[in-house]
Amino acid sequence: MFQKDYILRMVEMIGELIAMILGLLKKGDLEQAEKILERGYMDFLRKDAAFFHSLSNEKLTTGLIKEHHYQHGHLSVLAELFFAEGELCDAQIKPERASKCYEKSLVLLEFLEKEDRTWSEKREERISVIRKKVADLNANKKLS
Repeated sequence: MFQKDYILRMVEMIGELIAMILGLLKKGDLEQAEKILERGYMDFLRKDAAFFHSLSNEKLTTGLIKEHHYQHGHLSVLAELFFAEGELCDAQIKPERASKCYEKSLVLLEFLEKEDRTWSEKREERISVIRKKVADLNANKKLS
């Protein structure tokens, strides 16, 4: 029970962190948003962002679960961090990097959608938003 409570609290805290990052992005404070995001990876998942970026999409899911003993809550946190990083990269006008972050977030959320036994409206909405962002970035890439 303690483990489940810890993960639920971690998910709540990541929601607050993501809201803070998105608020900073709206204000145009990209540097501060980037610092908070980088710290978020380490604080919540005990690894830096580069570690997660180096993983293939398969390792993001089953690899993290099997090799690093992550749980679905950890993957949910990671999906949110990738989403926030995608938003940051989009604001920094780094479309390729943004697309990669969104795609990793989408892989994680779709995995959780299949594997998790609970339905989440928020997760479904996030999946829809990310799919649109990836499609838009890919369409803009083709126009360039």
